[in-house]
Amino acid sequence: MRAATFTDRGTHGGRVRSGIVDGETVRPFPDGVGLLDLIRDDRLTEAETLALDPIPLADVRLLAPFQPPTVRDFVAFEEHVEGMRRGADPSSGGTPPDAWYEAPAFYFTNPYAVTGPYDEVPVPPGCRTFDFELEVAAVIGRPGRDLTPWQARDHIAGYLIMNDWSARDLQGREMQVGLGPAKGKDTATTLGPWLVTADELEPYRDTDGLLRLALTATVNGVEVGRDLLSNMSWPFEDLVAYASRGTWVHPGDVLGSGTCGNGGCLAELWGHRGTQDPPPLRPGDVVELTVEGIGSIRNTVVAGVPQIPVPPARKRPRTRP
Repeated sequence: MRAATFTDRGTHGGRVRSGIVDGETVRPFPDGVGLLDLIRDDRLTEAETLALDPIPLADVRLLAPFQPPTVRDFVAFEEHVEGMRRGADPSSGGTPPDAWYEAPAFYFTNPYAVTGPYDEVPVPPGCRTFDFELEVAAVIGRPGRDLTPWQARDHIAGYLIMNDWSARDLQGREMQVGLGPAKGKDTATTLGPWLVTADELEPYRDTDGLLRLALTATVNGVEVGRDLLSNMSWPFEDLVAYASRGTWVHPGDVLGSGTCGNGGCLAELWGHRGTQDPPPLRPGDVVELTVEGIGSIRNTVVAGVPQIPVPPARKRPRTRP
């Protein structure tokens, strides 16, 4: 099943609704029933019985499938780490640090910055090196804590495409502090085009239990990246289990795979090639990400707002009471 959230373009006043995507139509749920409501109440299996008469997809505008309470973003592709390491420190030879192999690292990104699958995406204030990141994300469907990977599979409601937009120049500066990305990742995270329930993707599992889905990225119609989701060094079940260690995961939480390899973002290519080829994203560029078994999202980059100055740190005398 594919479940989406949308606004009507016709006679319904642009109200926000959720429903089931069926071919070139969407069958809305009754007013007041959102996709996140069904996920939180563990009622996705009832969605078919709730769906009303179909509306042509051409008559609606797709939004992000829901507004997640939290978004964790992992870094599960070794090839991506190699390219990023080479770009940040050529002397490293692109070798990932030992700590990367020990556990699936992640950071929390901004749930308020979620954008829809066809929304315009502004360049972050002060950014001159804007980038996309092609990922797949799992959505938690049941609460859990200290899960094993085997248990974690039953806690995944479904999957969607994720674009972790990145201001590389801002990110590079702030990560020198040692905390991880902040404003470098704060302006937009695109989710969509819809939630594909986990059962729909089971036929794509390979002999190692990973989802073998083809991933492609284009900029202005030119392919710049191509990979397989099964090249993840940890399956999603491992990511969910690690995220739940010593804490809770709750329905609606989004867990990104991290950027795929072989051109899943521009910065990885820059690291391997030693030059910014292709160039950073500029207003007017169109980025389209496609994942087999899920669909495509397509966003146009637009100019952002001017940067509001904040003064540098003030030297203080360190007096004591």
